[in-house]
Amino acid sequence: MNWMSPIIFRRAEIADLPAIIGLLCQDELGSNRESQGTSSYPLYEKAFKQISKDPNQYLLVAENNDAIVGTCHLTFMPSLTFKGSMRMNIEAVRVHADWRGKGLGEKMLQHAVNMAKERECKIVQLATNKQRHLAQSFYEKLGFQATHVGMKLCLDENNM
Repeated sequence: MNWMSPIIFRRAEIADLPAIIGLLCQDELGSNRESQGTSSYPLYEKAFKQISKDPNQYLLVAENNDAIVGTCHLTFMPSLTFKGSMRMNIEAVRVHADWRGKGLGEKMLQHAVNMAKERECKIVQLATNKQRHLAQSFYEKLGFQATHVGMKLCLDENNM
């Protein structure tokens, strides 16, 4: 961990995929549903390629000294609501364990919000698992408000 070196926020590249998967696995909930095994890699690679091809998808990474130390997935969505406005959805926010509590998550989300402003989004929304109490407090400190109830229908019983 080196705060003397700058944090670079950029679009993820395929070479970053193993590090991103590692961040997903490091997470308390992800440790049960993600896998760094070679048998799962083609599934992640397929999803990464689909994300990369879509101009409304942006897989953001935070890099320090050539190491991926954070990531989040941004989706830009045109909407008829709010007079035909754009909105951004943020998900899969992860910060490497060594960097938690040091301001990286805040900087990464501020970078994402700035990207939303550049694309003239009217709303930035995110969802977090209701078990993630610390994450909820973190997002609230950044100005996010719990205004809606999110619901999911899981179509794969193995990933619940």
